[in-house]
Amino acid sequence: MEGDSVTLNTDVNVQRDDQILWMFKVNNSFTRIAEIHRQKIYIGDSTVAFRKRVQMDSQTGSMTIRNIRTEHSGLYKLQIIKDEVTSKSFSVAVYVSRCVLLCSVSNVSRVTLSWYKGNSLLSSISVSDLSISLSLPLEVEYQDKNTYSCLLNNPISNQTQHLDITQLCHTCAGRSEVILVIKDLVVVLVLVVVGVIYFNRRKCKISKQASSEGKYNLFHQII
Repeated sequence: MEGDSVTLNTDVNVQRDDQILWMFKVNNSFTRIAEIHRQKIYIGDSTVAFRKRVQMDSQTGSMTIRNIRTEHSGLYKLQIIKDEVTSKSFSVAVYVSRCVLLCSVSNVSRVTLSWYKGNSLLSSISVSDLSISLSLPLEVEYQDKNTYSCLLNNPISNQTQHLDITQLCHTCAGRSEVILVIKDLVVVLVLVVVGVIYFNRRKCKISKQASSEGKYNLFHQII
């Protein structure tokens, strides 16, 4: 996953005269990333994507890529040069963890749902007839620092639910629900955090109620 550290292991112990060479495939040819030769470590600067991210273990020749990004996905080649040459290949796929936001409304007519990032409209969907439910999904990156809003627009009222992705996606991994009750309308915002490797099923509950006329009840449950 993006931001992690990944280590590619040689499974050998480096001897004095050994040469360990790491390469990355770029445009159908391999570019040197790092090398150990006569117990000295050389980190190549020719590939900008790996600059200041690569470390080598002087004992084993294993290579670690820190704060890995999607551009580091691809084919890596290892050459261990002793009395003979041994080659290994590593295929690395780096994924971005994402949140999938689903804005839904039930049992209403002549309604429009819209997703905004800040003040910019991202997507919108409308229905004129009575509908059992109307949904509008939006996919965002896990580490997105922008503020997103789901806007409900119909003849009865306009309501906006603001979502801070950095707060919601980091609170609990799993499923998060925000239910906004406006008179006879129910708006459900379902936030599904898609994890690449791990997910947490902890349950966190936060509830807040406003009883005065004209206000709404907000129930925020993270499952």
